Amino acid sequence: MSTQASHRTTVEFESEGAILRGFLYKAVAGRPPFPVVVMAHGTSATVSMGIDHYAEVFADAGVSALLYDHRNLGASGGEPRQEINPWIQCRGYRDAIGFASTLAGHDPSRIGIWGDSFSGGEVFLVAACDPRVKAVVAQCPTFGASPPEAKASVELFQAIRATFESGDVTGSAHDTVGPIPVVSFDQMGTPSLLEPIQAYRWFIDYGGRHGSGWCNQATRVIPSNTPPYSPYLCAPFVTVPSLMMLAPGDEMAGANPDVSRRAFDSLRGQKDLYEIGGGHFGLLYHPSDLFNEASTVQAGFLAKHLLR
Repeated sequence: MSTQASHRTTVEFESEGAILRGFLYKAVAGRPPFPVVVMAHGTSATVSMGIDHYAEVFADAGVSALLYDHRNLGASGGEPRQEINPWIQCRGYRDAIGFASTLAGHDPSRIGIWGDSFSGGEVFLVAACDPRVKAVVAQCPTFGASPPEAKASVELFQAIRATFESGDVTGSAHDTVGPIPVVSFDQMGTPSLLEPIQAYRWFIDYGGRHGSGWCNQATRVIPSNTPPYSPYLCAPFVTVPSLMMLAPGDEMAGANPDVSRRAFDSLRGQKDLYEIGGGHFGLLYHPSDLFNEASTVQAGFLAKHLLR
């Protein structure tokens, strides 16, 4: 049984002019200094919608977990509310890594990052661009419905990294979708950001829980005045150990498992591919056998690569 009730503390740190808020689940196994895994949820979801249970498992395995809501969402600050910009979210990971590096009793040289769905793609861009990352875990990552037309190259990656570090990522009205519901039970009558009925069921079930802070509305901004936002094009520049957990029957077009496998093949570091059932959202239901399987495999991977 987890002992996390007395080991979770609230945290906040600054990113892109806003205060991001979440929790630190301090490791309850082993001795300090502890490693840390930085965690954030996928499209519009908040820290109380599943990843908190993963954090408990990781902390019980000896790896502290720092999880937070992305900018503009949930308990975190930032305007406009409910706006999702992947570049800004990647910078949130960067700033969370910086904050994790300052935590007393923790080792700044042993920091991993974790992501699910949309953030499962973001972690690969961050890992390629930020040398402080020492391990990556991604479940059902979003690499796109098809491979990008552009080809990976050193020059293009350098441009992506420069944009990640300090480029103009504000975008324009032409780059914006929404405000629009995140999910809708009736795609014919009410279009939404995420279309499969499985998305509707999971978001309404978990997002509708008391205190989740989730809102069924989002605006997505993917700037066109930058190099392409593309975790796929960054994958060949990821050299740290990576665990990619895929659902062969993934319902989300942007998480096409065939594209994810191609991205996996291009990773240059030590890498593990783990296929698991349940579709795109199955690993987020807790308690469940799928959650137990996924969290056990992920905790083992993090322990292997971050514990000494």
